[in-house]
Amino acid sequence: MTITSFKLGLVAAFAAVLGASSALAGGFSRGDANTDILFQPGTANINAGFIFVSPQVSYDTIKGANSSDQRFTGDYWIPNLAVGARFADPLGCALTYTQPFGGSTNYGAAAKAAQGINNTTSKEFVSNEYGLTCDVRLDAGKGRFHLLGGVFLQDFTYTAATSFGTLKLNDSGAFGYRIGAAYEIPEYALRASVLYRSEVKQTTGGTFTPTPLGVGALGALGVTGVTAATGSGTLPQSVKVSLQSGVAPGWLVYGSVTWTNWSVLQTLNYGFGAVKQTDKYYFKDGWTIQGGVGHQFTDDIAGTVSLTWDKGVGSTAFISTDTWTIGTGAEVKLGPGKLQVGAGATYITGGSQTAAGGASFDATTKGSWAYSLGAGYKVSF
Repeated sequence: MTITSFKLGLVAAFAAVLGASSALAGGFSRGDANTDILFQPGTANINAGFIFVSPQVSYDTIKGANSSDQRFTGDYWIPNLAVGARFADPLGCALTYTQPFGGSTNYGAAAKAAQGINNTTSKEFVSNEYGLTCDVRLDAGKGRFHLLGGVFLQDFTYTAATSFGTLKLNDSGAFGYRIGAAYEIPEYALRASVLYRSEVKQTTGGTFTPTPLGVGALGALGVTGVTAATGSGTLPQSVKVSLQSGVAPGWLVYGSVTWTNWSVLQTLNYGFGAVKQTDKYYFKDGWTIQGGVGHQFTDDIAGTVSLTWDKGVGSTAFISTDTWTIGTGAEVKLGPGKLQVGAGATYITGGSQTAAGGASFDATTKGSWAYSLGAGYKVSF
């Protein structure tokens, strides 16, 4: 079947970004670098967008008692920027920016009381990724074979506020790499690809600023004022296998499977003065499976809908459960480029954590929801 009228192009990648199916994946996963820009037609392409995510997760019980605390999960934004150029027929490169990992928690009164005198008020971390990925494509049969490779710089910032003081850690940058391969037949909107992203070990420096309560409790350990702090942890490697194909004029089906090595993050270790502490996660490896369909309604309007399942990676030390996401998106020709908008609704299954298993306190959560909105714009030259 020849699908010569097929014009959806990158609806599969567009759905993953704007449907926010990858914005609430297991562990602390957030955005993916837009390396799919290397498959777009044209000499040069610019894609820019964002996703806003609002998870509504709260504790159902704390230490066996019903909890009245509000949600402990914070809203966040995921930026995404990609600039791609094809310098000659076989060679193209792309500069990308996103925030691949992040997390934030704000504890209510019941959760703080359950932790004892040195209770945590909030924790937040985020990483930024600045990448360069290149693609060499070669004619092969009816289609083209692609070899992809590149490097990225990933930074890391972490802040934790407790009754004893505030810890701030920062790693200005550690390098990683990605490699992959793909085969496509543009005539059928067919593409199969595999992409590997390496793990990154973050080694941080920073400060701990004690409160008066913290000076009283930690002064004998050398913490009497602002004290130098250090930390270390590893963020995971991943492998993503993707497939898309036109099935009729104006129709596309797509899917992907991603494995993420979250079991590499067992703890985040840090210290200041003579104090040594550990945030415990004990994560398991994660799997994300997505499938969807796209349709070109007119020359100027396309739409997509997708369903994504993400396997929870949590343990008794940290609640991170299975999620199911329905994502929708539309692409409309507007001005010199195309406007992309999307939305997603995610059901988050309930879970539990225990002090005996490494958590700060016993707690459970019920099933809850997260909502996401996205927008972007792309221009081709």
